[in-house]
Amino acid sequence: MSDKRYPAATIAADAPANALIQQRAIAVLGALFGLFLIFGVGFAHPEAIHNAAHDSRHAFAFPCH
Repeated sequence: MSDKRYPAATIAADAPANALIQQRAIAVLGALFGLFLIFGVGFAHPEAIHNAAHDSRHAFAFPCH
């Protein structure tokens, strides 16, 4: 038997694991961005930022006053 390695086969075998890691990373970054939007804009002091998100916050029962 020969002990040859086939890099293409190794990469193909690792592809599902890499795709799962990428999907989780995207989901975590999206969640962090969403939390920033809710809390960063929700409790912002500048009136322009506050008023830009005012109606949508009240639609989701998010307090701002």
